[in-house]
Amino acid sequence: MTKLIIQIPCYNEEKVLGNTLSQLPRKLPGIDTVEWLVVDDGSDDATLDVAREHGVDHIVSLPRHQGLARAFIAGLDAAVGAGADIIVNTDADNQYRAEDIPALIAPILENRAEIVIGARPINDISGFSSLKKLLQRIGSWLVRRISNTDIPDAPSGFRAFSRDAAMRLNVFSEYTYTLETIIQAGQKNMAITSVPISVNDETRPSRLIRSIPRYLISSVITMVRIFVTYRPLRSFTMLGGLFFAAGFLLGVRYLAFFFSGDADGHVQSLILAALLMGIGVQVLVSGLIADLISVNRKLLERIDWRLQQITLPRATQDRDHSSDKQTDESGD
Repeated sequence: MTKLIIQIPCYNEEKVLGNTLSQLPRKLPGIDTVEWLVVDDGSDDATLDVAREHGVDHIVSLPRHQGLARAFIAGLDAAVGAGADIIVNTDADNQYRAEDIPALIAPILENRAEIVIGARPINDISGFSSLKKLLQRIGSWLVRRISNTDIPDAPSGFRAFSRDAAMRLNVFSEYTYTLETIIQAGQKNMAITSVPISVNDETRPSRLIRSIPRYLISSVITMVRIFVTYRPLRSFTMLGGLFFAAGFLLGVRYLAFFFSGDADGHVQSLILAALLMGIGVQVLVSGLIADLISVNRKLLERIDWRLQQITLPRATQDRDHSSDKQTDESGD
């Protein structure tokens, strides 16, 4: 039995959610059960009423507005807990077309990937300005470099996850999950790929990109943070190496003056060289400590993943056994 759960993070989406839900499938090739899950991120409108009216199977209500990243990860946790084998994430504004879901989940069904990203035809989207298209290409290129993946559309929110991949992902950012999950998947050597998709016309302005400068700053901070988290030794070695190299060159310069007999007016260079080299060594030591912490974090993540593997399937089996018992009793 293969269960697919389609999750939709929502924040005040009463005007567009109904249209999105009306187009979601209930049956798909290779899937035995299709269920819908809505994550209500502290909405203060009728989003929940619309979800219930359209027969949503699972509703996760966050007590207050916590942002897209928190809503996304809450949906993954709930979907895994509900026994999902595959999880598809889509937007409430119906940007992504439901008919592309079979293509999105195909690599997972065929065991070719653990995560699949829907790649939008960026150049053909009329709602995207030239600047936004350029920034999208630059951002996706940076993510590919950092994550060692070949995903062409990193900000795309139309994604499919295997059950195992969903249990291994952790989102630290409070802004967005799109870039962080790709970088994290690449650093964890998870099988990730993309498939071409199409998009619907825009129904409302993006709530994530309210201003280009803010989006750029938040995206850069996210990329740097996740790279340092998963490659601390490399990050600190690069930074410490720059300080140490600068100090070393100043020290060589001072020695050149010293042996030429003209070192009296360059004592400041010697002091600065010692300071920079000392900072470099301290940064390198910090990198070693951060690397040890990173190893400990990876062990904790593995323990958490193994615990989920042990406990969640057991809960599913218990429900199945309970259902079988009720059937037997009703048959008697």
